[in-house]
Amino acid sequence: MAEQLSIGDLARRTGLSVSAIRFYEARGLLSPIRTRGNQRRFPRADIRRLSFAMIAQQLGLSLAEIEAELRTLPNGRSPTRADWAMISRRIRGRLDRQIRFLEQTRDRLDGCIGCGCLSLDACGLYNAADRAAKAGAGPRYLLGNSPADFEDRA
Repeated sequence: MAEQLSIGDLARRTGLSVSAIRFYEARGLLSPIRTRGNQRRFPRADIRRLSFAMIAQQLGLSLAEIEAELRTLPNGRSPTRADWAMISRRIRGRLDRQIRFLEQTRDRLDGCIGCGCLSLDACGLYNAADRAAKAGAGPRYLLGNSPADFEDRA
């Protein structure tokens, strides 16, 4: 198997478009060498770098977070188990928080869809008179606030 891949080979191997690979290259996350004919040749290790980027996107990491993690990986060689373990340790807390948020959102939506209360007075998500706006923009109840946070206390 060739040690260096053309951009087309790298695209076929990763499932990314050639333009996406060029994007990552322009951001400095890939460092291909150039042949005498000025063609790009990528080390096989770049398959793993790009695969990490694709997985990280699916996990919800921002481009800046992906770039920061990829910059910790060695250029030109396959990342080791230790390299991946360090990345895992760094993003684990973020992923745990995201998992908790997704589970809470799922549970709240399950409860709302199946509650059958038919009463906006008893609904835990109903935002009468836009009271939750006091806490800021967005779906406040799904972001952690509760209706009790906005009750008038006399």
